[in-house]
This record gives sequence, structure tokens and C-alpha cells, in this order.
Amino acid sequence: MTIDKGAARAKTQGQRVADSRAMEVAARFGLCARGVIYVLVGVLAVRIGFSGDSDGKEADRSGAVRTIAEQPFGKVLLWALVAGLAAMALWRLSEAAFGQATAGGDSWPRRLGSLGIGVFYAVICVGVMQTALVGGGSAGTRPGDASSKEYTARVLELPLGRVLVGVFGAALAVTGVVVVVRSLMRKFEKNLRTGEMSPTTRRVVAGLGIIGGVACGVVAAVAGVFVLLAAVRFDASQAKGLDETLRSFAETPAGPVLLIAAALGLLVFGIYSFCEARWRKAPEHDASADQPTPRSTS
Repeated sequence: MTIDKGAARAKTQGQRVADSRAMEVAARFGLCARGVIYVLVGVLAVRIGFSGDSDGKEADRSGAVRTIAEQPFGKVLLWALVAGLAAMALWRLSEAAFGQATAGGDSWPRRLGSLGIGVFYAVICVGVMQTALVGGGSAGTRPGDASSKEYTARVLELPLGRVLVGVFGAALAVTGVVVVVRSLMRKFEKNLRTGEMSPTTRRVVAGLGIIGGVACGVVAAVAGVFVLLAAVRFDASQAKGLDETLRSFAETPAGPVLLIAAALGLLVFGIYSFCEARWRKAPEHDASADQPTPRSTS
């Protein structure tokens, strides 16, 4: 009984932290950091679509980080990005531990999704931190395409590595399709304080969410297909990072038009991230969690 009460008390305290004002601020800060990255990636990809190059920068996280580092006060901006990404990772990991502050947010698929996103942003945060500490050539600015191929090659060498890569690729492709469907259904509005928006603002934010979400979903699905091909063909070179995935759109019959459309979609998603940071709903506090735990008289 004592152990059960201790575990319940610890869970309640953890839930209070996850639903706290500090975690709400961390979520908004993290969404702004996400917005910065996607806007820069979108801009770099648009430049590639129009001119065929982006001054040697890849249209992915590494290219975005290098762009920030080259600005006046670049180190300061990088550390601000590190803080934002750390906040994003902390927020998502708290959701994985204690559940999302929405209806059905305590289900294991939601928690597992939050865990994956949290780990993803934690890895990005470490890479950007390395860039801020030691400058160019660190892991933070390493080309994403090279990393994707290297990691895929390492996993393929493991026992059942081919299966693992295939499962990951399929999962990424399915996730991309789910993101597209949910975006078209405007599921993201459940997390927004739409009642505080004017009708015009709500239409604009909804449009940004739909366009940006569909673009992210399509890019993720295509990247997943490339990873799946790497497993089927047992060839790590088939795996592509974000930059090569975007450039592959230009190799279709639509040419650079499709690349530019995807790039603008990612840029729009970055803008939507700022809107979500502004209007995201605060955590729903459980009133029962604030009640003192009765002590046993036995």
C-alpha cells in the first residue's frame, strides 16, 4: 500500500510539473525554435528550386544552423536556438512520461509519439550545441544526407538490420500519410485557442496549418519510401536526408516547380509554428490532482 501511494504521489507531482506554467512556456519557446528552423529550411529549398543551389548549404537542419551562425551575433542566436530546442525536447518528453494535456493524451500511442519527437529534438539540440561550442565542422553542421546514409549503413550491418531499416522506413512513410490526413481534417485546431481568434485570423491560421502540415507529411512519406528502398535493395545510398529528399522532387516530370511547392510548404509550416506558439491551449489541469492525498490511519 505504501509503495502504491508513493508511486501515485510521484505521478501526481510529475503531472503537476508537466502541466505547470513553466512547461507551458517551454512548449511555446520550443515551437518558436521549430518555426525558425523550418522557415530557414524552406528559404534554402526555395533558393535551390529557383537557382539550383543555395551557396553550398543543404536545405535541411545543418544548412539552417550554418545560416544562423553566419549572421551578426550568430553565436548568441545559436544558443537561443539551443535553449528553444531543449525546451521542445523537455516538453515532449514530459508528455511521454505523464501524458498529453488533451483528451486521450494518456494513451500509449500519444505517449510513444511524444517520446519519438522528444528524442528527435534532443538529438538536434545536442548537434546545435556542438556547433555553438566548437564552430563549423562539428556534428551540428554535418550534412544531413551523409548522416542518414551512415546511420542506415550501420543498422543494415546489424543482425536483422535490414528488417529494422525497413520497419523504420515504413513507419516514417505511414506517419507522413497520417500527418497529411490529420492536417486536411484540421485536427491541429484542437490544440489552439480558436475562440480568441477573429474569423479572418482563424481562416489564415487554419490555412497555414493545412498547407504546412501537408507539406511536412508528404516530405516525411517520401523520405520513408527512400529508407524502405534502402532496406529492400540492401543499399544504404538509397536513404536520403531532407536535402536530397527535397532535391528528388526536382527530378520528377514537374521539375523545380514541385521542389519549390514543397519548400514553400515547409516555410509555411514554420510560420504556423509561430502561430501555434501564440495560440496553443494551456495544459488542462486536473482539479483532483490538486487535492491532498489522504494519509492512511492504519
